[in-house]
Amino acid sequence: MARDEPFYRTAAEETWRVFRIMAEFVEGFDVMSRVGPAVTIFGSSRTPAEDPYYRQAERLAAELVAANFAVITGGGPGIMEAANKGAYQAGGLSVGCNIALPQEQEANSYQNISLDFHYFFCRKVMFVKYAVAFVIFPGGFGTLDEFFEAMTLIQTEKVLRFPVVLFGSDFWSPLVNWLRLSVCQTHANISPQDLNLFYVTDDVAEAVRLISEDFRERGQLYAHARGVAEWHRSPAERLTAEGTRSGVPTLLRRPSEPTSGD
Repeated sequence: MARDEPFYRTAAEETWRVFRIMAEFVEGFDVMSRVGPAVTIFGSSRTPAEDPYYRQAERLAAELVAANFAVITGGGPGIMEAANKGAYQAGGLSVGCNIALPQEQEANSYQNISLDFHYFFCRKVMFVKYAVAFVIFPGGFGTLDEFFEAMTLIQTEKVLRFPVVLFGSDFWSPLVNWLRLSVCQTHANISPQDLNLFYVTDDVAEAVRLISEDFRERGQLYAHARGVAEWHRSPAERLTAEGTRSGVPTLLRRPSEPTSGD
């Protein structure tokens, strides 16, 4: 609940809240359903541009675009900005699912599709529903939340299994060791095979390879009613064509070019 929202609500207020939630889902589904195969990249909003992880996220996004994927992020600064920047400057589809927060979150300039959300849970649905893979860079509570939610959905088979790549072994290895030794072996709260639901790497090329190979093997599972052949076009071509066929303006919106100092 936002800080400016009262704890207690009238029935009428609750009803209107439902409509606001519905509106976020309707707009999100309408826009995101036209994006095509995409990879969601997570990571800290506090990562500075000079950090090696920032540069690796930027490079990863550019290589994903070269492999014909769109890139989705939370739309903010740090790793999110790096991923949007890499996709944007590579000429690909750079999607930002922005969230209104009292601090830290400010939409970055490298998005040609921007969606604004008030509710975290609506935004999180977009990350999962419209991605064929996750790449998760070092981050804080929000980043860890996205990782564990993906594990929960895959483990419980609420979604088809998709690649979840943890980027940065120095950051992730202590957590993976804790999962293996404490959560799995000592307390038996997960099974050994659950530790195979994700990958850990420090290599941009390996991350792209894992995602590309999985998509080639199971791409038909992601195809929509428009037919598998449609997925062989670039995300930008698909989105523009969809706007043309439906008689509505294209959703592609190129913002003013950021300056070199951004």
